[in-house]
Amino acid sequence: MELSAEMIQMIDRLRPGDQMERSDQVFTLQWLKSGVEIFRREKPATPPVHLVSYFVPVDLDLGKILLVHHKKANLWLPPGGHVEWNEHPRETVEREMLEELSVEAQLLQEDPFFLTVAQTVNESSPHTDVSMWYLVQGNAQHEYAFDRDEFHEIKWFSYDRIPQSHMDPHLSRFMTKFSQEFEGRAR
Repeated sequence: MELSAEMIQMIDRLRPGDQMERSDQVFTLQWLKSGVEIFRREKPATPPVHLVSYFVPVDLDLGKILLVHHKKANLWLPPGGHVEWNEHPRETVEREMLEELSVEAQLLQEDPFFLTVAQTVNESSPHTDVSMWYLVQGNAQHEYAFDRDEFHEIKWFSYDRIPQSHMDPHLSRFMTKFSQEFEGRAR
């Protein structure tokens, strides 16, 4: 199956957690079906709308997620990166997890769990990131070797202790959806 057709089916299968995610799903489906370039060709903003894959390492046994304190954004975010030309967003997760945390990705599900469409805060080259958020198996007791050029630090947070300031603006929405779907899975 052609990559764009597969991504359309994947986004169509997504079950939105709120009205904003539903709106982002509608936008993303229209955007994917339009035939425009979806992969970033030049940093930071060509084309002005392009794909990103986030991945959220989750330790379901301990009830924790891993976030990174990103240097450029100065925010607590899930790790991830831009989808390269003709790369499946899952492949981006696999590549970025090795690059950023030095471990192989073990996806908890094949499709993205969450979807956002957001304007970047980069004033010199504003653009729109269409971000697919994937869940990956994590281990809060494992010490990850992380990319110190990109992150100040990484940290495991209990589901109820996610930082409320200096975080990705969609993280609280992600956590609401996550808690609704994974409630009671931590010991």
